[in-house]
This record gives sequence, C-alpha cells and structure tokens, in this order.
Amino acid sequence: MLRILLLITVAMHVPVALAVVEAARRLEIRTPWLVGVVWATAGVTLFLGRARAGMPDRRRHGGMVRFVDIPYFVHWCAAVWTLIPAVVETLTVPLVELVRGVPVRLPMGAYMWTYLSGLVVCGYGVLVRRRWFRVVEREVRLPGLDARLDGLRVAHLSDLHVGTMTPKSSAMAWVRAANERAADLAVVTGDMVTSGTDYHEDIAEAVGALRAKMGVFVSMGNHDYFGEGEPLVSMLRKAGVKVLRNEGQVLERGGAPLWLAAIDDTWTRRDDLERAMRGRPDGATAVLLAHDPQSFDAAADAGADLVLSGHTHGGQIAVPFLYRRFSLATIAHRYNVELYRRGRSTLFVHPGLGTTGPPIRLGVAPEVTILVLRAA
Repeated sequence: MLRILLLITVAMHVPVALAVVEAARRLEIRTPWLVGVVWATAGVTLFLGRARAGMPDRRRHGGMVRFVDIPYFVHWCAAVWTLIPAVVETLTVPLVELVRGVPVRLPMGAYMWTYLSGLVVCGYGVLVRRRWFRVVEREVRLPGLDARLDGLRVAHLSDLHVGTMTPKSSAMAWVRAANERAADLAVVTGDMVTSGTDYHEDIAEAVGALRAKMGVFVSMGNHDYFGEGEPLVSMLRKAGVKVLRNEGQVLERGGAPLWLAAIDDTWTRRDDLERAMRGRPDGATAVLLAHDPQSFDAAADAGADLVLSGHTHGGQIAVPFLYRRFSLATIAHRYNVELYRRGRSTLFVHPGLGTTGPPIRLGVAPEVTILVLRAA
C-alpha cells in the first residue's frame, strides 16, 4: 500500500513542480526550474515521513503536527486536486493551440492556477471543515415500535479516529455536544482509533465521559483492530462503557423492552450476527450496532428493526449538498450515508466525526447525531 501511495504521490507532483516553476517565473526568481524541482522533491520526501508515522499512529510533538504535518497535508491534498485537471489540460490545451495555429506549449499557467485553487479549497477542508462539526436531530420511524418507546433519544457517534490528526480535545467537544442533548441512550459504532494503541487512554477518557440515562454502548470497528484491540476494550469497560461483541442486552423504558445488540468487526471476521440476536425477547424492538453498513441486509433478514452503522465517513469528500449521491463513498458502498429502508428494517449510516487517510473533509460535515425514535 505504501509503495502504491508513493507512486501516486510522485505522479501528482509532476504538475505541481510545473505549477511552482511558472509561479517562480512570474515572481522573477532566477532559477524557477530549480525551485520547482526542490518543491516537488520535498513534497515526495515529506510524504514518506508522514505515512510511516501513521503506520501505526504514534504520538508526535504538537509543534511538528501543527507546523509540519497539517500544512503538508494541505499541500498533498492540493496536489491530488491538481492531478486530473492537469492531465486534461495537457491533452486539450496543445490541441486547441494547434488548431488556432499558435505555437504549441505546455499549459504552465493552467497548472499554476489549478494548484493555487487547490491550496485554497484543501486549506479550507483540512483547517476548517473537518473541525467544524454539526449537531443534527433526526426522526426515525419504526414499524411496531412500542408506544412507550416513542420519543426515545439516541446519541449516535461514530468513526472518532482519535490520534495524531484528531486529538482528544476534539473528541471531548463531540462528547460535550452529545451530553447537552440529554439523550436516553448513547452509542458509538466503532473506529474509535486511527491505528495502533498509543491513543487508547484518550479514547477511553472521551467515550467514558458520555452520559445517557440508559447507558453508553460501543461496537468495535475495523480500525480498532489495526493494532491490539483488547486493551481498548478493557479501558472502555473500566470507564463504565459497555462494549458489546456479538451480544445483546435488554433495556427498558417505561416497562417496554428494547433489545440493544452489536456485532464485532466484519473485516477481521469477528462478527457473529446469529449470536448477537440470540436472547431477544419476543416482540421487543431490536437495535443493532454494526460498524460496517454492509451488514444491513443480513441484519434485516435476522429481524433487526434499526441498524446503526458508520465506516463510510460519507466519503469525506463529496459534492456539497449532494453528498448522498456524489461522494467517494458512493463508489465503494451501496449504503453510503444517512437513512435507508428494507422492508420493516431501517439503517442509519453515520457520516463520522474523524478522518482517515488525508485529514480533510469537503462537502460532508462531521456530525453528532441525535436519533429520535418514533412509532411508524
């Protein structure tokens, strides 16, 4: 994976080098080609350091993160932004000039303006949008929901990815926002970790600070096992959080039973849906925590009334206001983000709070979700 990412990084720094050459030329720097080559070489070299530092995610000095890592990822994302337009410009602009009968040349100005626009847009995505979360209340109507459970409020968090790029302070802000909504039930549907074990204590402290009348429950995600997952489970349980792994528990509100269950991670084949649904009382509404929404069809067949998932991040990068239809997640996931229905079953895919890969969000906001259950 690292080799593939390195090859992509090298390729996308070619138009970036040309963009910097043109900018240096316009600034009347004497050696514009040297400036472009040095800039691109530094971009590739710094990528290796950033990638290795995240495999697994290790604690880094705060100054290094703020003044090196984050600015670098603004540049790296801008380089991604530049690549495809640069290819199109390289193929089309010379043809247009040939037809016009003017000298054919590389579109250096187009490279420069594309890269500069990428720095602006990606700077917003890295520095502002990924940190600017929203709190959203959504009504979910469930057929057969006991009237005594009508209005039950569930605080749903997912994909915290606490680590170098997403510090504990961010997680605590999300937790405070959820606590302010005085939910009956709080759940976290996995991927609390980016990778490794260095941030387990931070995660346990943040998730342990969640408050809800009926308790705080967690399911595990694939990133939670990118390292050793068992220490995290122990720390969460010590903090008073109930980690459900292919098991369920009967909760009550006003005498009405609610079956809350969770499956373990599907990627590492720890999941056992049949076991998770075993013990459900007859007639009880079943809420299943399943990090990967790919489990929804099987969960619906097993009788789950509501499945809460995450995993997709809504793509992290999407077309603003059209993120459900046009995002990176739509390429890989049938169930991308927000609500879906299959027969009597409902799925909610959380857009996530943290990030993986490049620390950027565009077009899809991080969200603390309050789900309000209503009888259909």
